[in-house]
Amino acid sequence: MDAQGRGRADEIDPADQWVLNPRTGNYELRLDHSAPQQRSPLSPPKGGSRGGSRSDSRAGSRGAAQGASPQGRSRRAPSAPDEAPGAPSPAVPGPRRGDPAPGGGGRRTNRKRGKAGKGGKGGGRKKALVITGGSLAFLLVAGSVGGYLYYRHLNANLDVIDTVGAGTGGFKKDQPINILVLGTDKRTGSGNEGYGDKNSAGHADTTILFHVSKDRTNATAVSIPRDLITEIPECPTKQQDGSIKNIPGERGVRFNTSLGQAGRDPGCTMRTVTKLTGIPIDHFMMADFNAVKSLSTAVGGVPVCLGKPVDDPKSKLKLSQGEHRLQGEQALAFVRTRHAFGNESDLDRIKTQQQFLGSMMREMKSKDTLSSPKKFFSMAEAMTKALTVDSGIGSIAKLTSLASELKGVNPKNVTFTTLPVLDNPAEKVKATVVKNETKAEQLLSMVREDVSLTEVEQQQKAAKDAADAKQEALLQGNRAQASDVRIEVFNGGGPSGSASTTLAWLQNSKGVLKASNEGNAPAKLPKTTLEYAPNQADQARALADIMGLPAAALKIGTADAAPRTPMKLTLGEDFKGAGVPLTAPEKAPEDIQRVEADKVVCAK
Repeated sequence: MDAQGRGRADEIDPADQWVLNPRTGNYELRLDHSAPQQRSPLSPPKGGSRGGSRSDSRAGSRGAAQGASPQGRSRRAPSAPDEAPGAPSPAVPGPRRGDPAPGGGGRRTNRKRGKAGKGGKGGGRKKALVITGGSLAFLLVAGSVGGYLYYRHLNANLDVIDTVGAGTGGFKKDQPINILVLGTDKRTGSGNEGYGDKNSAGHADTTILFHVSKDRTNATAVSIPRDLITEIPECPTKQQDGSIKNIPGERGVRFNTSLGQAGRDPGCTMRTVTKLTGIPIDHFMMADFNAVKSLSTAVGGVPVCLGKPVDDPKSKLKLSQGEHRLQGEQALAFVRTRHAFGNESDLDRIKTQQQFLGSMMREMKSKDTLSSPKKFFSMAEAMTKALTVDSGIGSIAKLTSLASELKGVNPKNVTFTTLPVLDNPAEKVKATVVKNETKAEQLLSMVREDVSLTEVEQQQKAAKDAADAKQEALLQGNRAQASDVRIEVFNGGGPSGSASTTLAWLQNSKGVLKASNEGNAPAKLPKTTLEYAPNQADQARALADIMGLPAAALKIGTADAAPRTPMKLTLGEDFKGAGVPLTAPEKAPEDIQRVEADKVVCAK
């Protein structure tokens, strides 16, 4: 037993304690192997309130020796029994709408007593697991397509952080869901001493913005490079004593310093991502190295394919060419390696991680996993021990509600991609990257406007049906040559200097030489508009293509214009910059990096 009264892993396997009661057909928890089929006394508290939170120590695989918890962090305690030990008890049901959240004040109870029972209806039907996670926490979201959540005592495993208003306040059933998945390189847990940044509070080593569509048919996972130079906004963080401390913002720093450094918590990373992308974040999930090791082991290994043999002494990954099933330390080495594949950059490591995550999603949905109670219990334990979440989803009941929203997403409609970046032009020796404004904005506008990167027929049909057919017809027809387009550019609400920068871009990059800058428009407009005469329609279509103007921006007159009369383009408040489309494209740029979750890809 350890200092907090928890049994050693080699003494207790939670999954092995579940036995089938032949009289009822239910799986039941046997806590005392010397006693006959005795059910767990754990059941939902009757009339109890939500218990207090714990913030003075961490439990589980992260170890009691790690000291005080980070600011604002709490760990929920398991529900207290409402029956005397040994008394008959019904099988423990899964969470029900309206049930009080599990939890109680004080320290975590003995690990043996903390294992909650699994109940079910006659016939031995089993409830499946709905928490699954990711490179570090991602698979909690991604794998939720494969099951249902039970195990009330898992509340005690969760770490919970108050992000002080960094998010939206919680996902909504009739809106898209945006979850920030974080993997930290902080050295926590046994066996991780050789990884990460020694004596550091850690960094945002892996960051994935996971967007689930409003209709819950598809999802897009956008990886954000850790070496991206960006701005970190001022960040209020909650301290252990309940006070709020404001961490000053910084400009021109690496994205990965948005977590751990200078006292920043995951709420700071949420704020940084929202500022970077313009996408509000609903929740975050974070885990450390243990997540990859324990989850890959829990599912019996994750299949990967190598297009070449690998021997990387830095990550300790040594594998032959071909297919392998990785778990534990080998799985962690695979997602950590920077020198085994591609050009040995962090961007190539991101691709490898995406391939691994897609494979783990498929493995979690496989029949071998779905039909194995032992794997379910192992995944539940591994996931929640490695997981830290915001208070909005800080209980199993809340995670169950989230999971029910995600369960319909098929892996074939989940696409991984990476925020488009460029080498930092300010560096002679390339070590960091900067946002590729044009390509990044195209991708992010698709996410903001809930456009899938995969072909989801129902969603595309709905979007097409909603369009104004008459207005769309304005874009149909011949296009003039760029050199024949005549246009006056006004700034009617765009960023300062938009008319001049747009003029320079049109002339120098797009060959629209017959353009002029007319300065500020007489009045501000919320939307960009292009005014033209019927006999200028071919010019208008050409400019719409060049500028990425939607059909709604085209305003056709009633009378033809005289020869050499220019059209009038007024940049509205929706204008983001030259070359940035005003609406999300129907398809992502052809050369954007992507990995589809249902495809097997061999790392090279």
